[in-house]
Amino acid sequence: MDDDLIIKWFDQYADDIYRFLVFRLGTPDVEDLVQDVFIKAINHHQSFRGDANPKTWLISIARNLATDQMRKNKVRDWRRLIDEEDYQPKTVDSPETVVENAELKVYVRELINQLKPNYRDVVFLRGIEEFSVTETAQVLGWSENKVSTTYHRAIKALQRKGGVAFESES
Repeated sequence: MDDDLIIKWFDQYADDIYRFLVFRLGTPDVEDLVQDVFIKAINHHQSFRGDANPKTWLISIARNLATDQMRKNKVRDWRRLIDEEDYQPKTVDSPETVVENAELKVYVRELINQLKPNYRDVVFLRGIEEFSVTETAQVLGWSENKVSTTYHRAIKALQRKGGVAFESES
C-alpha cells in the first residue's frame, strides 16, 4: 500500500475516527487508538478490497479496537462525552442561543447514552456522522435492512424517552 495514500487517509479521516472513538469510549483520551487504527490499516492493507469507502473501513477498524479497549479496561460507563464545541465551528449566535443549544446537546447526548449499544452505534453513524445506510452497514457488519430498522427503532426510542421529535430517515 502506498504510504502517501495512508497519509492522505489520515489527513481526511483522523478527526472522524477521533470523534467515533470518543463517542464509543466516552473519553477524549483516544489519540493512541487513532494511531493504532492507521497502524492496523497499514499492516492489514491487503484486506481492504476497495469496494467500500476507506472511511467505513477505518471506522470498522476503530470500532473493533474500541471494543477490545473496553474489554481490556472493562469500561462500561458510556455517559461521558466530550463537549462538541472542541471541534464545532464558532457561531455568532446570541449568548442565550448558545446556552440553549449547549443545553439541548447535553440533553440529546444523555438520551442517546440511555439507548442500548446497537441503537447508540447506529444513531451515531447515521444521525451524527451522517453515514449512508450502506456505509453504516459496512461499519457495523449488518445488512442494510437491519441498519434501517435499527435506526428507525432507535429514533422511536429517543422520542419515547425524550418526548421530543427527532428526524427519522430510513
